[in-house]
Amino acid sequence: MVFDLEMIKKVYANFPGRVNAARNVVGRPLTLTEKILYAHLWQGNATQVLERGTSYVDFAPDRVAMQDATAQMALLQFMQAGRDKVAVPSTVHCDHLIVAKDNSKVDLERAINDSREVYDFLASVSNKYGIGFWKPGAGIIHQVVLENYAFPGGMMIGTDSHTVNAGGLGMIAIGVGGADACDVMSGLAWELKMPKLIGIKLTGKLSGWTAPKDVILKVAGILTVKGGTGAVVEYFGEGATSMSCTGKGTICNMGAEIGATTSTFGYDESMSRYLKATGREEVAALADGIREHLTADAEVYANPEKYFDQVIEINLNELEPHLNGPFTPDLATPLSKMKEEAVKNGWPLKIEVGLIGSCTNSSYEDISRAVSLAKQVAQKGLTLKSEFHITPGSEQVRYTIERDGFLEVFNSIGASVFANACGPCIGMWERVGAEKQEKNTIVHSFNRNFAKRADGNPNTMAFVGSPELVTALAIAGDLGFNPITDTLTNNKGEQVKLDAPTGYELPPKGFSVEDAGYQAPAADGSKVQVLVDPASKRLQLLDPFAAWEGTDLKGLKLLIKAKGKCTTDHISMAGPWLKFRGHLDNISNNLLIGAVNYFNEKTDSVKNQLTGEYGTVPNTQRAYKAAGIGSLVVGDENYGEGSSREHAAMEPRHLGVRAVLVKSFARIHETNLKKQGMLALTFADKSDSDKIQEDDTIDIIGLTSFTPGKALEIVLHHKDGSNHTILANHSYNEQQIEWFKAGAALNIIRKQFTSN
Repeated sequence: MVFDLEMIKKVYANFPGRVNAARNVVGRPLTLTEKILYAHLWQGNATQVLERGTSYVDFAPDRVAMQDATAQMALLQFMQAGRDKVAVPSTVHCDHLIVAKDNSKVDLERAINDSREVYDFLASVSNKYGIGFWKPGAGIIHQVVLENYAFPGGMMIGTDSHTVNAGGLGMIAIGVGGADACDVMSGLAWELKMPKLIGIKLTGKLSGWTAPKDVILKVAGILTVKGGTGAVVEYFGEGATSMSCTGKGTICNMGAEIGATTSTFGYDESMSRYLKATGREEVAALADGIREHLTADAEVYANPEKYFDQVIEINLNELEPHLNGPFTPDLATPLSKMKEEAVKNGWPLKIEVGLIGSCTNSSYEDISRAVSLAKQVAQKGLTLKSEFHITPGSEQVRYTIERDGFLEVFNSIGASVFANACGPCIGMWERVGAEKQEKNTIVHSFNRNFAKRADGNPNTMAFVGSPELVTALAIAGDLGFNPITDTLTNNKGEQVKLDAPTGYELPPKGFSVEDAGYQAPAADGSKVQVLVDPASKRLQLLDPFAAWEGTDLKGLKLLIKAKGKCTTDHISMAGPWLKFRGHLDNISNNLLIGAVNYFNEKTDSVKNQLTGEYGTVPNTQRAYKAAGIGSLVVGDENYGEGSSREHAAMEPRHLGVRAVLVKSFARIHETNLKKQGMLALTFADKSDSDKIQEDDTIDIIGLTSFTPGKALEIVLHHKDGSNHTILANHSYNEQQIEWFKAGAALNIIRKQFTSN
């Protein structure tokens, strides 16, 4: 079945004309990124040059994708918008609520039973509003999108930061919050600041132990977790065209870890092969018809420095396998240096668990290369030294690898296969012994490795690598093991060496599946009832946020000054909290419980200025709300890094936080705060952060003349009676200021549709 074919035909019919119009306006050759962006302008053909990093632009994405954890809030918002049906093709994917514990069958059955209320809600909303629904067990959203929906030259948004995975099929695919998805599903334009462009030229060709994952691990080490903020990363060169489509997807997937808006590759033969292998021959033929427009103009790749804001070159012939971590995905260590670094830093060399799969690395190619190593365990008289788990990315991949005997190989060495879901990658892993909080090392092929993320243990040191390297390390059980140079002792006392991994780009016998897990919506959903139990602990209908009072904000209390890295995991933890993603009040009980308080170096412990006592962050904020007092959160650099989860913006809004003041924001989180009617502010002088004191009462002055580009004044009233006035910058445009005044962007949408 080919999804959205008529929509794709329409996009491709318009594409050449829109690219040519843009080229005439810009007056120079275009990058692939520019072609796709200009081809998706809300207005149609380009009429003016859009300045990178400056111009706010209205776009018309082709489709929307949502995973079950974020879809709950996105659809609760959409239900308020007044629409009868989504305006663009949209899908929901049930992948986040399945806990990895026993095995795929038991874990899936448990999830369906435990989360039946949520699944029934999502299925009924999807049925009513014309949304495609992928059932629990169908697979991880990004793998399912790559297999079924992604297409070269398309533009999509998704309520997950790793929506960017679809760049592996030449899309501009961007992670957003649910409010943005609500806009597009409602038929409105989607706004984005025109991104800057980073070009990455790949020369040479991957071979041996080096995998596509090593490309992005290397890039993360170069650019760091915020080096791609506000930019699209475009890969090109012989190294790019020699790589598989799913390998490209892996690279784009982890672009979220460098803060990039998205990443993409030009259309090539590997993408054509993948489209055909996944039953989309018609899409491949359409793409072939406009092939010249689905990659950058030749002059761009010949002289990239003239067309990109930054250019990085990586020689794949010389690239070494990497392991990134612990605790941050940009701490990149070449494999040959890992033992030395581990000893120097006190990282435990003994590997307790190896995990492969996830949305980042769960393709047929990934699994086949890992299997080539698993087979050597028996062949060479070895024993698996670490616990080992596999998470297939989709039912199609799982069914195919079972048919081809791969799962039997994994089972024979003592590995276990989890459900087709996110599982340990997002903290949905009931790991035995994690509660002891012992210092330990795990290796995985996921994308993120923040503290507590996989198993809730702050002392678990997680290292990110390719699936084949993770498999080798699990066989060895030693973080310092280098399969390129080192040997292992087999059951005969012999020294044996692992052969380099081999695999298949695509299954030789083709993909196969009995039930992919798709459920089409009703042709007419007008009679479908969406029921939410008022007593439910997991679902809660939303009440509109209050509009701005029309005055400056005075008498705010400092809730917390967060020290150091403060990701969306710190602001709104996942793991066991995922069960409350559809209930705003209940999930607000995890507000900022992972953030470190600058003043006492503790988590979930802040001073309540009303009592002088220390309490949890949510309880303290609820006390301020009950007293009718607003508050302010202060943060560090790249505040809100990580997931697209808008709960990290909705929770403080719901509990009465009025503003967030930081040194810098991650892109998605800043937008989410704006959408929910909050003030997202940055220090004009970053050193002013030092002036924030624990007992401060704070005024925000200048809101009555709130205008783009004009700084606001922050008055700090200290406990000793002294005051400091500092400046706070913002990036609000006229439309975003209206969101603030209305109390939330959704309030404006609701008014538009209900008044018609």
